[in-house]
Amino acid sequence: MKILVVEDDLALSDVIAFTLRRAGFEILTAYDGLAALASWETNRPGLVVLDLNLPKLDGLEVCRRIRTVEKTPIIMLSVRSGDEIVVKGLELGADDYIVKPFSPSQLVARIRAVLRRAGIIETPGILAVADLTLERARNEIQRTGQQPIRLTQLEVRLLEALMLNAGQVLSSDQLITLVWGAEGGDRTMLKQLVYRLRTKIEPNPSHPTYIETVPSIGYTLIAPREQPHRVEQ
Repeated sequence: MKILVVEDDLALSDVIAFTLRRAGFEILTAYDGLAALASWETNRPGLVVLDLNLPKLDGLEVCRRIRTVEKTPIIMLSVRSGDEIVVKGLELGADDYIVKPFSPSQLVARIRAVLRRAGIIETPGILAVADLTLERARNEIQRTGQQPIRLTQLEVRLLEALMLNAGQVLSSDQLITLVWGAEGGDRTMLKQLVYRLRTKIEPNPSHPTYIETVPSIGYTLIAPREQPHRVEQ
């Protein structure tokens, strides 16, 4: 299912997008109100996560315009928690309202609750890049022609981040945030986690062919040009 994430804070947008991809959703992003409407009209996502304070066109107006056409589920985000603004958003047709800051697990739970109320069935998938297939429900990774290998939760989070950004370099700080959250983890822990993951997925961990170290920056998953995709279960 496609979810459109509309958030002008690029760092927060990246975290939300990663969290929702990890939960099995296909993500579209927009960073201002006009771009959000254009993406919604073109892609018709199954749900919109919509920040209230946006450049060019605010979230309330984006919500109003979507509602004049369709009943796409909308969850609004804002640092403002006053009753008046919450009521305004709900009156315009928002299905739920989340006050920042919020935890990733809270956002996923609220999205699934809104989808259930809307009668929309969520179909989980399997993430695949090159000859690697990650089945998160089982915490297993499989190389083509090989037996599945069990991973820890931290290993799954790290591999998901790399697979969802295959071919792109992720900094150590980005990976630490995505794996442990803003308050946990450090570069030594990340280095150890990369080592453990390599011992499980690399044919020769001493000469990695999947997870490449980019000196002084971070890591990247080496993969062909095609994008990671989800195989429907």
